[in-house]
Amino acid sequence: VQLQASGGGLVETGGSLRLSCKASGFTLDYYPIAWFRQAPGKEREGVSCIMSSHGRTYYADSVKGRFAISRDNAKNTVYLQMNSLKPEDTAIYYCARECGSHLSEYESDYWGQGTQVTVSS
Repeated sequence: VQLQASGGGLVETGGSLRLSCKASGFTLDYYPIAWFRQAPGKEREGVSCIMSSHGRTYYADSVKGRFAISRDNAKNTVYLQMNSLKPEDTAIYYCARECGSHLSEYESDYWGQGTQVTVSS
């Protein structure tokens, strides 16, 4: 099982980025996928989760209305479109297999390596 996160970078406040999470070694169709983030000196927090069967999505309050998670099972990839970025969104973003409505990291069993997102003020 592998999850490869990519798409991070440096962007100005108000800008946009799209992160990708490429899955391999398992059938993406059957699993919910989450995005988490961890800023320096802070605990890791759940950002968003997309379910497998019905595609229901969940978001942290801090990103609702700005971020959108989606999945393309044919490409084995989950995306996180991030708009109206703020300096407080600066963090390493990780994708993970398995998640739920509570966006708890304890629900996830495999993690990607992370991609850095930096939002300048």
